Amino acid sequence: MSERYVLDLQEVGETQVAVVGGKGAHLGGLSRIEGVRVPDGFCVTTDAFRRVMAEASIDERLDQLSRLNPDDREAIRTLSAEIRRTIEGIAVPDDLAAAITRALGRRGEPGEQAAYAVRSSATAEDLPTASFAGQQDTYLNVMGPTAILQHVSRCWASLFTERAVTYRQRNGIDHRTVHMAVVVQQMVFPHAAGILFTADPVTGNRKVATVDAGFGLGEALVSGLVNPDVFKVRNGEVVAKAIAAKQRAVHALPGGGTQEVAVDSQRQEQPALTDAQAVRLVQLGRRIEAHFGRPQDIEWCLADDDFQIVQSRPITTLFPVPEAGDQENHVYVSVGHGQMMTDPMKPLGFSMWQLTAMVPMHEAGGRLFVDVTRRLASPASRAGLLDAMGKGDPLIRNALETVLERDDFVPSLPDAGPGGPPAGGAPAPIETDPAVVTKLIERSEVSIAALERDVRTKTGPALFDFLLEAFEEHKRVLSDPLSFQAIMAGMEATWWLNDQLQEWLGEKNAADTLTLSAPDNITSEMGLALLDVADVIRPRPEVVTFLQGVENADYAGDTAFLDELAKVAGGTEARDAVEAYLDRYGMRCVGEIDITRPRWRERPTTLVPVILDNVRNFGPGAAERRFEQGRQKAQQKEQDVLSRLRALPDGDRKADETKRMIDRVRTFIGYREYPKYGIISRYFVYKQALLEEAGRLVQAGVLPEKEDIFYLTFQELRDVVRSNQVDDRLIEERKDAFRSYHALTPPRVLTSDGEAVTGAYRRDDVPDGALIGVPVSAGTIEGRARVILDMAKADLEAGDILVTAFTDPSWSPLFVGIAGLVTEVGGLMTHGAVIAREYGLPAVVGVEQATRLIRDGQRIRVHGTDGYVEILP
Repeated sequence: MSERYVLDLQEVGETQVAVVGGKGAHLGGLSRIEGVRVPDGFCVTTDAFRRVMAEASIDERLDQLSRLNPDDREAIRTLSAEIRRTIEGIAVPDDLAAAITRALGRRGEPGEQAAYAVRSSATAEDLPTASFAGQQDTYLNVMGPTAILQHVSRCWASLFTERAVTYRQRNGIDHRTVHMAVVVQQMVFPHAAGILFTADPVTGNRKVATVDAGFGLGEALVSGLVNPDVFKVRNGEVVAKAIAAKQRAVHALPGGGTQEVAVDSQRQEQPALTDAQAVRLVQLGRRIEAHFGRPQDIEWCLADDDFQIVQSRPITTLFPVPEAGDQENHVYVSVGHGQMMTDPMKPLGFSMWQLTAMVPMHEAGGRLFVDVTRRLASPASRAGLLDAMGKGDPLIRNALETVLERDDFVPSLPDAGPGGPPAGGAPAPIETDPAVVTKLIERSEVSIAALERDVRTKTGPALFDFLLEAFEEHKRVLSDPLSFQAIMAGMEATWWLNDQLQEWLGEKNAADTLTLSAPDNITSEMGLALLDVADVIRPRPEVVTFLQGVENADYAGDTAFLDELAKVAGGTEARDAVEAYLDRYGMRCVGEIDITRPRWRERPTTLVPVILDNVRNFGPGAAERRFEQGRQKAQQKEQDVLSRLRALPDGDRKADETKRMIDRVRTFIGYREYPKYGIISRYFVYKQALLEEAGRLVQAGVLPEKEDIFYLTFQELRDVVRSNQVDDRLIEERKDAFRSYHALTPPRVLTSDGEAVTGAYRRDDVPDGALIGVPVSAGTIEGRARVILDMAKADLEAGDILVTAFTDPSWSPLFVGIAGLVTEVGGLMTHGAVIAREYGLPAVVGVEQATRLIRDGQRIRVHGTDGYVEILP
């Protein structure tokens, strides 16, 4: 009976995490790989832990622990220390102690002299999605059965160290679901030890392995006591190395335990490994990586020129590589950086975007990428691609240029023949006529109305057939040549004005003022329209009080609050104003390219903080006044520019050309925002139809809840509707994966080697310490930084500067109340930039890590003309 408490390492494998924990399961797997040496040992199983926990009777204290806030460190420290003392105070039951002593006896050395490592192995560690590295304890050079039993108890108790408890609470893991096994292994007394990453942990490159090495036991490196020697190995050779001065090492003591010692000064600068040993170690690492099927973080020891592996866990911080299905080199560009949405998308979200996009897209880590290898390979298409990418996001352009500088990574292909006009002749130049925009908007509205009408009649498999046809219409509307010409006309006229007026008048970014309050901009109208809603609410104090309650009460996010609103004095008019706003803009939300995100129509409480800010920070009639002020500023700028041009040599021609371009910009630049509004309007229709279908699946008992469909791709959902069967395990796996993707930072450019290439700004015209970005809306502004990652938590005062990761059109209601904008993502023509110019807000986008480097409440100065941000004392 007692034998189930102890299993030899050779008896366990990777599938037995529940029995021997993550470390034990991995060590069991490692011990089976040919040519990999693992120190001999055994596992004390989770059954033993559960038995001791039952004796400890700490259920009540675990309940208390679960209720604590992860940030309440004092309370967590006190309660977890109490739990640890209780567990350590329980004597190891006799039969369990006997089983452990027998396992030691089987190792054949006299009991008291043999030295062991006693190591915690929790059931939630070394997992593909969360490593839990360093959460529990390891004890080295433990001698004799009595000491080993005592340290087994300590390992059990280490499940409740303050850091382990906090980590679980932050990751939403229930303390009761995690159990602790203990690994007991014969001690290795190494000459050198360290860590091997089979992929470069910094760049993500899967072909470059990194070896960290130091003298003595690996604890000196793991605890940060010394800087390691670092070897980079690629294709069987050391391609870079840095030898550190290793002043300290950790050694085993003869009577048990370890000690930190000084390294002899002659040895400090000597490498801990030879190049040949580093290469041999990486070959072992590649074998281990192949066995586990993913890049590994491996702890190793070197004794008598023989490597022993004491741990291997997946590297959880690497961004996944899109599946290419071939062995060729590929270069991928992030879609999220162009669409201003770098958060992970759920499977239904990214599959719908793939089905409705104009170019093929690949998914990895919940994000979408476009493979640009072929366009980079041909000199003719390369220049155009780099130019377009540079206008969208200069860091993407620079990252692509960095990849191109590498020898032979991108193949060279001949140009696809002489570059002539496209088939069917070049498109006719577009007239500067507002009727063009009116016609395009009408076309889109008619198409969406037909979609809304027709989709109502479809259910079951027929709905999916209908939607696949609707996606073709969606793409047809997106690729309408007239629509494309209108967008390009506005953008090209903007670039022309900026270039020519800088050359002729020395003016930087003159188009920023000339585009203020341009007509037909659906996104800037959306921000102003919410000021009109505030005008209805402001004179009704009961409504304001009710909304303040909504903001604090955290409604379930449903539409019930609109019904409640109507019951308050003056609430009917307020509700009608909000309803009218939602009829026009309710399909929008933050991260709107992911169809699974809750729309404002589904969660109207999202808008309450912004409405209250508008009530507080503005007076009546602000929308009309703001629009008119912008229009007049643009008009004055136009007159000023034209009169200064006429005073120049050949001034009449320059002024006439400029006037033509100003008319062009004002006619077409607002339309730039409309196609996205059309896409998102269609998305909301698709979503409502799919959720109705999900409701039927719930009624039929196929799914527990409607939102589970978000974790299936469109194609998988279609199969579920046909078969009325779903794989529950798949949905749970997808939920876990989606949670883990939040911890990953998507790269702007990713290669098939797994290398994340970030790109850099090549600029020296910026003061020291300033944060560099892309200047997208002219002017300089100083104010309080408000770092806001969730629009529903916005709390802005007039004069604040919004600092956030990205802004898609849904953020524009906040733009009316701020004085400036800083984002981590974006370029000259992304949504945040267009709206910042519309509203005349100085803005800098593409500022790497802005939300981490700028603290909420700090004073900053935004240089929107020159593209940098200063943090003020």
